[in-house]
Amino acid sequence: MCKAGDFERCDYRTEWKMGYKVLSNVEKLKNSIFKMNSWLLIMRAIVTALVWASAVQLIGIWLIRGPRVFKVWPPCNQLDLHVASELPKLPIPVFPPKRVYKNNGYLMVSCNGGLNQMRAAICDMVAIARYLNVTLIVPELDKNSFWAASEFQDIFDVNHFIRSLRDEVRILKKLPPKLNKRAVYSLPPVSWSNISYYIHQILPLVRKYKVVHLNKTDARVANNGLPLEIQKLRCRVNFHGLRFTSQIEETGRKLVRILREKGPFLVLHLRYEMDMLAFSGCSHGCTNDEVEELNTMRYANPLWKEKDIDSEMKRVEGLCPLTPEETALVLVALGIDHNVQIYIAAGDIYGGDRRMEGLKAAFPNVVRKETLLEPSELRFFPNHSSQMAALDYLVSLESDIFVPTYDGNMAKVVEGHRRFLGFKKTILLDRRLLIGLIDQFTSGSLSWDEFSSIVKEAHADRMGSPKKRVSIVDKPKEEDYFYSNPHECLQLLDKPLRTT
Repeated sequence: MCKAGDFERCDYRTEWKMGYKVLSNVEKLKNSIFKMNSWLLIMRAIVTALVWASAVQLIGIWLIRGPRVFKVWPPCNQLDLHVASELPKLPIPVFPPKRVYKNNGYLMVSCNGGLNQMRAAICDMVAIARYLNVTLIVPELDKNSFWAASEFQDIFDVNHFIRSLRDEVRILKKLPPKLNKRAVYSLPPVSWSNISYYIHQILPLVRKYKVVHLNKTDARVANNGLPLEIQKLRCRVNFHGLRFTSQIEETGRKLVRILREKGPFLVLHLRYEMDMLAFSGCSHGCTNDEVEELNTMRYANPLWKEKDIDSEMKRVEGLCPLTPEETALVLVALGIDHNVQIYIAAGDIYGGDRRMEGLKAAFPNVVRKETLLEPSELRFFPNHSSQMAALDYLVSLESDIFVPTYDGNMAKVVEGHRRFLGFKKTILLDRRLLIGLIDQFTSGSLSWDEFSSIVKEAHADRMGSPKKRVSIVDKPKEEDYFYSNPHECLQLLDKPLRTT
């Protein structure tokens, strides 16, 4: 500062400029410090958010990757399928990230047949959509056949289906609105086709029309000769992508719990319902009135092409389901414990109590879902045969022994699923051999001991143990069905696979 006596010599302008510079530097320094603090606060917030997000993800992964059945599954080329042995309560899922790919168009599919025929078809169509790089619309279930009358979401958890497979293929519940007015090209694909057919015949149609509708899906993909990635993806959809609705899953768990509380149980897939007998033309043991009723039903159904059928010839050739009486003889001959619970996985048995007398006499603990549950617990499933079949499917997976009396779609798909669950005991009956033995025993030409001994010996190697699928070139209907033995997806035992 200038002193009073030096007023004349003091240059206040110089002093003022110096002070201004000092103040300016202070302001710049304060602004710089403020900006630095702001960046530090932002960085601290980002780091904190990342830490918490990571912690939440780690906790979620730890919960999911504990001892549970359903886990996060990688893409099919990295898939290492594992075994589950029970139906626990489902954990909160962690879904894989979406796969990003150039979409070639949209694939609509209409499944036909019963529940398990449609189940296999859905697995096939997901695999096809994945390798054509198209968007799949949630499959439409059959509403025209004798067996089916449900929507996809009535049976399967549609949201789980979409999200659990999103790292492989994009799946939408409906066609985008902008495409609703576009012409849809519809066709039935050729049965038992390999991937080359879909790439060279179907994909060009998708690119041309943008929306293609496959109106038949039963057995439209080959059993064999496909890339390993496709086979594993079919398994992944079947064993992990297709989960029943929570209502069906919970009811199925309750049925298994009730059965387990009373001890071991055998599930008998007794295919002796009226529709099965009418369709197959098998009427052995039926009254004349019943035979007439079955024939009338078969001729009235336009979807069942075969009309004039020789019942006895089919039976001798092993092409008919075993009757309840024949089944009782076989189970006793196999040495099944008379006190075991036998759960009937089927609809109403044709002929009612009259036809079930022999089976119940040999095995007093015969039960059904209708006898294990209160009517109120099944009120959600009336007139929905596919949902009732889904309950039987769940119980069949968990049984100590599974015995189908006919090799229909449920028998085959459950057989394959039980192989996946650790080669659980599944008795695959040789019906052609058994019918000959039964006729010899009932005519008196074969003693009980001889009958029982031959039956046991013939089925010692038909218990669902590991083996390779039998492939027959140009005869896909005669070879082993992929879904009955998806050996590409199974955790195999130490010993080599058999081929017979």
